[in-house]
Amino acid sequence: MKSASSRKGFADFNLLYSLMPSKFVLKLKAMERLKRNSLVVQDKLLSENNTIEIVVDNEKRVPQVGQYSKAGQQLRVDFIKDTTEVSLEHLSNQVEFEDNKQLKGNIENFIGMSQLPTGIIGPIVIDGQNAKGSFYAPLATSEGTLVASYARGARACRQSGEISAICLKEGVQRSPIFKFANLKQVFQFTKWIEQEQSKFNSIVQQTSNYAELIKVELNVEGNQVIINLEYTTGDASGQNMVTFASQALCEYILANCPVEPEYWFLESNYSGDKKATVLSFTSVRGRKVSAEITLKKEVVRDTLKTTPELMFTYWQTSFMGASKCGAIGAQGHFANGLAAIFIACGQDVACVSEASVGITRMEVDGNGDLYCTVTLPNLIVGTVGGGTSLPTQKECLEIMDCYGTGKAKKFAEICGALCLAGEISIIAALSAGHFAAAHEKHGRV
Repeated sequence: MKSASSRKGFADFNLLYSLMPSKFVLKLKAMERLKRNSLVVQDKLLSENNTIEIVVDNEKRVPQVGQYSKAGQQLRVDFIKDTTEVSLEHLSNQVEFEDNKQLKGNIENFIGMSQLPTGIIGPIVIDGQNAKGSFYAPLATSEGTLVASYARGARACRQSGEISAICLKEGVQRSPIFKFANLKQVFQFTKWIEQEQSKFNSIVQQTSNYAELIKVELNVEGNQVIINLEYTTGDASGQNMVTFASQALCEYILANCPVEPEYWFLESNYSGDKKATVLSFTSVRGRKVSAEITLKKEVVRDTLKTTPELMFTYWQTSFMGASKCGAIGAQGHFANGLAAIFIACGQDVACVSEASVGITRMEVDGNGDLYCTVTLPNLIVGTVGGGTSLPTQKECLEIMDCYGTGKAKKFAEICGALCLAGEISIIAALSAGHFAAAHEKHGRV
């Protein structure tokens, strides 16, 4: 089926006929501005009077019409294809997956694909250090309301300006542990490690073209020593990379250290892998990103249906609640957006356990507008390796121009901006008392 936006005049709307009852009224606004890729469909069909309203603007919003119809799906697929030049032939099931050899390194005992619906939101408009421009974010989820909520947050952000986002720091850890007979041996071991550190990076580089050892920290507990090894990993998320590098370092230590340990293990459970920890919350695991925007009070009122003061009050109250329950960090639902984009884009979804740790903060400024910011210190993401080359995951990364080398920091900043949009929407809904109604509308069959 051809893209609805690629035809001229009223032919642009032929695709919509199958979405409507037999009798309908088509309202058109600003027809003189109709041109390729400028068609934007309003949020819903007006079923009470069989009316659909189409507006034309320069926002290039994802078409909302026909949420659960084949024609509506095709309209959105065509929109993404026209806007990003990504065909989505695998994601939209135009091409069936048949190359099982491509799964090597991703799965064992393969029996088939677990299908999860994938939605799209955007544009998210970002002025970042690495992510600059308008981005459409794919979200794979079975939770009704999630995509709609993130889309609303993104809309409020772009109506107020651009989201600023910066990848501040990066580092991935592996933490081997060595057990000795007594503290005297521990002292000898730590002194030797300090003397040998200059040789470690050359050993690491023999295991990978991209891994670089940037920090070695020793943590002594009685007759045990944890060596916290921190690396950068290029554009990969890096868990395997740092594992192989750390194994090589440990083998060098065992072969050359003058003090022989009673036993050792490659991972002490100190690195924060697949868990929320205070250590990584206060430093970094993966990539640390901060994002911010100031929402205009008119946008808060008209789009989010609340006020800056109410949103600030709810944020302040929820921050206290997070503190009382012992949460590491204080945020609403980073895990929702991160799990959805991780699955869509071939990330290690179990890393949401640490990636969803972070801080959301809001304040009303002197103009009565609402300053909003999020900080995520543990974004374990990559744009090469892992599941990023699987057909649908590759397409999802390509939608954002985030597939391949040189794109990981960009992807991390998009993830930060996505979380900011999600926090804004959920806090607005809870502050206005709309949270339950939204889930009643979108989250029930």
